[in-house]
Amino acid sequence: MHKIDIELIEMTMDVMKYTIDRITSTKHKIGKPQTAVDLKALVGETVTASGVGGEYAFNLWKKHLMNANVPIDHPRNLAFVPASPTRAAIMFDLVTSASSIHGAYWMEGAGGIFCENEAMKWIVSLTGLPKGAFGVFTSGGTAANLSAIVTAREYWRSLDAENNSRKGLIITSIGAHSSVKSMAKVVDADVLFVDTEDVMYGDALQAKIDSLMPEERKRLFAVVATGGTTNAGIIDDLSGIGTICEKEQLWFHVDAAYGGGALAADSVRHLFNGIETADSITIDPHKWMFAPYDCGAVIYKTPELAKKAHSQEGSYLDIFKDEGAHGFNPTDYQIQLTRRVRGLPLWFSLAMHGTDKYKEAVERGLELAQIAGKLIEERPFVELVRAPSLSCVIYRRIGWKPEDYTHWTYENHEKGFALVTPTKWKKGDTFETCSRFCFINPDTTEEDIKMILDSME
Repeated sequence: MHKIDIELIEMTMDVMKYTIDRITSTKHKIGKPQTAVDLKALVGETVTASGVGGEYAFNLWKKHLMNANVPIDHPRNLAFVPASPTRAAIMFDLVTSASSIHGAYWMEGAGGIFCENEAMKWIVSLTGLPKGAFGVFTSGGTAANLSAIVTAREYWRSLDAENNSRKGLIITSIGAHSSVKSMAKVVDADVLFVDTEDVMYGDALQAKIDSLMPEERKRLFAVVATGGTTNAGIIDDLSGIGTICEKEQLWFHVDAAYGGGALAADSVRHLFNGIETADSITIDPHKWMFAPYDCGAVIYKTPELAKKAHSQEGSYLDIFKDEGAHGFNPTDYQIQLTRRVRGLPLWFSLAMHGTDKYKEAVERGLELAQIAGKLIEERPFVELVRAPSLSCVIYRRIGWKPEDYTHWTYENHEKGFALVTPTKWKKGDTFETCSRFCFINPDTTEEDIKMILDSME
């Protein structure tokens, strides 16, 4: 076993060296998926009764399977919301996995949870929430949004016994993330939409509330605003919405899964004014805070309400809550019981580099979006759909139809050159197909942007 352990370490380090080299380099192709049939033909049977051996399996991964993935941190991966974990975070993710820490309860994971909490303190400080606010790390934005809305629903039910028999109602905008609709299904709530893909303003929210029938108004328990929409980087009128939620006694949740990283940037911090009035906030460090997947976060103004909603009971769990096992138990504040200490790589990266470096890296993403906007304006064959917002840029290739965008995407992907995918933007009563950049990686260059745009000519 000792020989096998050493071999596994050496093989792992080999892949780590490749990964570290790849992070800031475009000499490696971006990678492309292959069909399951093709991959099966390449690697054959891998899970067998007697095993195929560690070295053989590892070489299959290196030679074939690893290259069938698209690195989220490639400088020309500008699709969806990519990610760009620091080398320090990647390295410490390996330490996190090797440490075998169960991060649900302080009794088992005190050291790891302590580190997570140190990182969380910094994130909470960016929001401006009042003293006592705190949060926990989750698997991502969907789990964070779900944890927040479960907390909101349970708090709403506690206010009136009749609410236990009512189907809850949430208001958000059509620009909100898909997970809002998804988690509403899980909690069996209906969703009403303010009809704007742009900024959701307070007066539009008030008009939607005022339009509700009396019974509908009784069902309404939460409003979900967005701090940086995934599609266009738009920040809702958080100040106006927060004021209305306080007046109407509604839970105010801000989904800043993507945009929350920009709270660290002095140049745009004012755009988030009002977020400090939220009851809960979602932020994904694995997006714009340079942590590896998976690392989301949910923050509460009043964590005790989350604890009432999520704390699990069981005779086998009692010892974790005994005074002798004192400490912060992350599982009490979100939907997952079993959890890894997924905030640990973020803590190490923050500790190593300092928060000033994080601010610089986020500011670079904002700068790249502005650079892209100017480059688009300089080219006669493309034009902006709207001004860049945060690090998102939506633009159109003049004269193209939806199938042209699709063909262009696959062509560049097939070459291993870049991954830039089409999206849709509401234009009047219809949705127009266009293209979109999302800049996260500070190592993306102006030349990268020029090359991608010029490939559309």
